[in-house]
Amino acid sequence: MPEAEDLEPEVIHHDEHLLIIHKPPGLPTTAPTRTEPCLANWVRERFPDLRAHATSRLDSQVSGLVTFALSGDANRNLLDARRAGTYDRVYMGITIREVSQDQGEWAWPISIDPQDPKRRVAGPGRGEREAVTRYEVVARTAAATLLRLWPQTGRTHQLRVHAAKAGVPLFGDLLYHGERRKVLPQGSVVTARRVMLHCARVSFPSLSVSRSPGSAPAQRIRLEAPARPDMIRVWQALGGELSDLQP
Repeated sequence: MPEAEDLEPEVIHHDEHLLIIHKPPGLPTTAPTRTEPCLANWVRERFPDLRAHATSRLDSQVSGLVTFALSGDANRNLLDARRAGTYDRVYMGITIREVSQDQGEWAWPISIDPQDPKRRVAGPGRGEREAVTRYEVVARTAAATLLRLWPQTGRTHQLRVHAAKAGVPLFGDLLYHGERRKVLPQGSVVTARRVMLHCARVSFPSLSVSRSPGSAPAQRIRLEAPARPDMIRVWQALGGELSDLQP
């Protein structure tokens, strides 16, 4: 499990329309009840006067930015941005497999795993949905590769499933055939206690209440969150540099 220093959510942005939180690993975004630990309940407890709706969800093991809409206008603005392809998310992921191309696109559809409804598979099947991920190699070491990932769609476990299908499962992702440990040539062992995936940046048009035809494009909100300490330690132990993790 992530260490204590990695487990506290952090408010990155808060205005009348949006609340954006840096979610730690090990904490789900939502939960079935108000008593179970999750980011939505954390927000509810600390901002009891807000009506906050999570417009994106990160897997429990994944860290990074989660956006909460605080008004109907904000929620519609984000939905419109998703449909228009102007809602950008940038993730950083570590794999200990060799990535053959420096950049590319994964476009396998994603379906529900017939053996386990909580898992997803790349390919046709029940609940099949189009899914597209762009990727590029940020840095390579003798032991690992750091990827920058841009999901063009927002399917459950999309980045994890696509990486696994491409033969480069994310380090620590046991659900999708990723390794938990890497033994280095000198004999030291690097352990990933969770999926090494982090939502490092979000960018979308700011809320515009009234814009006339032909007016200038809306300004964009762009927010970043540094990788969590556990991911930094893993990447550096694998031979990487802290500067590599900039989104």
